[in-house]
Amino acid sequence: MSSRILLIEDEPGLVLTVTDLLLAEGFEVQSATDGPSGLARALSEAYDLIVLDVMLPGKNGHEVCRELRQQGRDVAILMLTAKSQVVDRVVGLKLGADDYLTKPFHPAELVARIEALLRRVNKESLTPVRSFAFGNVAVDFEKGDVLKSGLAISLAGKELQLLHYLIERRGKVVAREELLENVWEYQAAVSSRTIDVHIAWLRQKLEDNPQNPRHIFTVRGVGYRFSV
Repeated sequence: MSSRILLIEDEPGLVLTVTDLLLAEGFEVQSATDGPSGLARALSEAYDLIVLDVMLPGKNGHEVCRELRQQGRDVAILMLTAKSQVVDRVVGLKLGADDYLTKPFHPAELVARIEALLRRVNKESLTPVRSFAFGNVAVDFEKGDVLKSGLAISLAGKELQLLHYLIERRGKVVAREELLENVWEYQAAVSSRTIDVHIAWLRQKLEDNPQNPRHIFTVRGVGYRFSV
């Protein structure tokens, strides 16, 4: 399911541009053009992230952010501001915004900031997986023990971390870039080819038929998906 984003922005041209950009990236986007209507929509519907302009008619972005947090809404908030002063950024962050972006901004940076926030929010909301079983495989991540049909299987540290990351996000497509960032932490010597090799090793050790896997799938051109 695609992430739902609410854009609260009063510049018609920017609303159109950002909406088209985010739709092209696969997000579901709704918008509001003033503070009161944006706040009402944010309180009445569920969103994964809000892109919130500071300068809004009726109620500014700082007021909207404050009221959302006071009413217990923990949705991710990315604030847009035409001001470059540090104090303006600090105010937004102190009121509960998660990040900010100063206008004018490059479209690619907006998308990158949104994706980073969504990854962070999704990661924080995950229920930790301490043990897991699929097919004839049982894994105890806390002990590092892996059994297949009752026999011990040896997994290297990165193999175990990679498997754990995929299992925590089972059913979702995980991009190679996300694996590089979160499993390998962008180590200099690591490339996407390294990920492919580790995936191949996991299949060899855990899948009954590595050439026709039942659990660790390749999503061509994107990354991988774990399925039970």
